[in-house]
Amino acid sequence: MRMGLRAKLTGTGMHVPDRVVTNFDLAKLMDTSDEWIRQRSGISERHHIREGEQPADLAYQASLRALAAAGLEPGEIDCIVLATLSPQADFPGTSFFLQDQLGTPEIPCFDLRAQCSGFVYSLAVANGLIRARQFRRVLVVGCEVHSTGIDLTTEGRDVAVLFGDGAGAVVVEANEDDEDASALLEVRLHAEGKHAKKLWIEAPGSGFTPVRINHELIDQKRHFPHMEGRFVFKHAVTRMPEVLLETLHAASLKLEEVDLFLFHQANLRINEYVAQQLQIPPEKCFNNIDRYGNCSAASIPMLLDENVRSGQIRRGDLIAMATFGSGFSWTAALLRW
Repeated sequence: MRMGLRAKLTGTGMHVPDRVVTNFDLAKLMDTSDEWIRQRSGISERHHIREGEQPADLAYQASLRALAAAGLEPGEIDCIVLATLSPQADFPGTSFFLQDQLGTPEIPCFDLRAQCSGFVYSLAVANGLIRARQFRRVLVVGCEVHSTGIDLTTEGRDVAVLFGDGAGAVVVEANEDDEDASALLEVRLHAEGKHAKKLWIEAPGSGFTPVRINHELIDQKRHFPHMEGRFVFKHAVTRMPEVLLETLHAASLKLEEVDLFLFHQANLRINEYVAQQLQIPPEKCFNNIDRYGNCSAASIPMLLDENVRSGQIRRGDLIAMATFGSGFSWTAALLRW
């Protein structure tokens, strides 16, 4: 049976800064403790950049690893899609700085902003571009540097302790080989903008203040992230199971057929709750939030890369991804490795 043109993932990569920030380190900056953070989030440590490191540097290293895994050189890529909520500059997007570092002049590149769901949104875009036969090889990257934009004081601790810096990348290629079942099988994307202010950074911006940034906004800490934690938790544990089941149904697959579940690494308690709701056995759910914190758009590709390189993911495995993030946004994707 002819399967037609599909998109498949052929290489993965990740990179984090070498500076490790433990819960004990944060306890020196704010009124918190290792026990308090671990109980509420499952996080023990995260990585922060050092002075002089930039988001594109992390994206570059992750991309090189993904390209090497796919057996490709940077010049063989047709397009770059980079998901981030922490851009290197207000404009242009981080993807342009990455393109320059990769030495791939004139290929199209762009940033996509869907926060913690950005990577799966970007996979959907790459899938569409490949199936429309516009490109054959797309580099999809999730890249975040949160550490330069969080409030490392007691006032900001509820959010600041959650986030880390990192990047993950995948190579998505066209697949017309009927003997190769590898494919991105299904993607479902959702959003609910009425909750946009439940988890957001107001400034700098062009919509809610007379200027993008000034001393008054900084003094009021409106340039730091703000979150209604319980509200976010409640919606995350509702929407993630919904979209996962929706995506499985669309692909005519059952929950028990999935070999590995990769949930966005925002809070270990969210993932445990979702797995319990769906009666997913622990051995099918892998998390790395304890070591990296929430790396937003980079979380899923980082988790994917770790599982590929450790041998947890093998050829033919069915992988399910699910995310929830600011916006609100929530997604799921199914792929055959």
